[in-house]
Amino acid sequence: MTNYVNMRELALESMLKLQKEGRQSHTVFRKVLEKYQYLPKQDRAFYTRLCEGTLEYRILLDYVINYFSKVHTEKMKPVLREILRLSVYQIKYMDGVPDSAVVNEAVKLAQKKGFYQLKGFVNGVLRTISREIGQVRYPDWKTPVDYLSVCYSMPEYLVNQWLDQFGFVDTEAICQSFLETKPMTVRVRQTGNSEEETLESLRKQGVTVSKAPYLDYAWYLSGYNYLNGLDAFAEGRIQVQDVSSMLAVEAAGIRPGDRVLDLCAAPGGKSLLAADKMGLYGHVEARDLTLHKVELIQENIERSGAINITARQADATEFDRSLEGKADVVLADVPCSGYGVIGRKPDIKYRASAQSQRELVRLQRRILENAAAYVKPGGILVYSTCTIGREENQDNIEWLLSGKPFRLESLEPYLCRELQGGTAPEGYLQLLPGIHKCDGFFMARLKKAKG
Repeated sequence: MTNYVNMRELALESMLKLQKEGRQSHTVFRKVLEKYQYLPKQDRAFYTRLCEGTLEYRILLDYVINYFSKVHTEKMKPVLREILRLSVYQIKYMDGVPDSAVVNEAVKLAQKKGFYQLKGFVNGVLRTISREIGQVRYPDWKTPVDYLSVCYSMPEYLVNQWLDQFGFVDTEAICQSFLETKPMTVRVRQTGNSEEETLESLRKQGVTVSKAPYLDYAWYLSGYNYLNGLDAFAEGRIQVQDVSSMLAVEAAGIRPGDRVLDLCAAPGGKSLLAADKMGLYGHVEARDLTLHKVELIQENIERSGAINITARQADATEFDRSLEGKADVVLADVPCSGYGVIGRKPDIKYRASAQSQRELVRLQRRILENAAAYVKPGGILVYSTCTIGREENQDNIEWLLSGKPFRLESLEPYLCRELQGGTAPEGYLQLLPGIHKCDGFFMARLKKAKG
């Protein structure tokens, strides 16, 4: 139980850090796991599930707390609020943890954090929830916004937006998908590497390997404790990358000898796949805004041993005249709201707003303006985002086509049969989590006129 107490306190500190500093959850959780990698796998798994689950289900957890507490969560001290959220998540979703232990450890944590006088409040609320949680009445489908928001812990802003664009059935599938466990997806390097030997190496280290959809070289990994401890990863034979991101590179139709420019490349997955596809001929220039991001790209380049790719720090919103009309392929996977990857980064949904989305569209169009100029006549521009919804996707493509000498070109030659049809022949594809077997992602293939 001592380990459980330590893990709970560690989880509390992590959740408070997210609230106070506004940092991205996956980076906070990863750094904690790296710092405590010596802990037993069971403890690390407990910490991960508790933190990720509490964050994912925040809206529902607050609904349950507010159902029983006279003081609503928005009026609580942050420490007490997070202690209650963490505790209710354990009571509701972690059957292997006795409710009595959850309540006792929550009271101890409240005391340790200086809330001795409120330990009775914490004890009373949690004991009542433990006894009566089955009596909570949740919204039902007759009030679709309340139902989807509470039951799937999705902010009403996003629920309303998706209901308008996708309808109830698909919106519920999207929301449900975000709460499901996401597998680790990797790409096995094709150039200078044996896929069979790579997969065997993973299996020898106790990793469960299973086939990912849509692409031959995409695989799911599970059952490992620490990614950096895998020989195949350390030797650059596998690259962490979602299938949706791989498909965007496939859509570019990259050939040996091409000059490829990746404008927003970090951490480098698309750039490395582009380099892999052209073999030893051609070159990829991978750019990103900050030195930190460029260092991430360079780290992956060095780990993979790729020789036909360089990383460079550059602001994609600033026009670089030296690149005008030079690239055979430009990859513009622009900064976006990230709504397609909420299942991996749940804190994204709590930052959603109409204002932030409008600001992102302005940024995206500045990058698109430059990206279009870098494509040589007859060359290809692939525009992509890891989000869902028209504003950052189809609307941006329509804007580009209205003022630039480009036309959409069918994606079907670059997609497996399962993804063909729909809008693919028109030149763009919106992948939806819960509908497709990957993250939410948008991609469009645009060809520049020759003259």
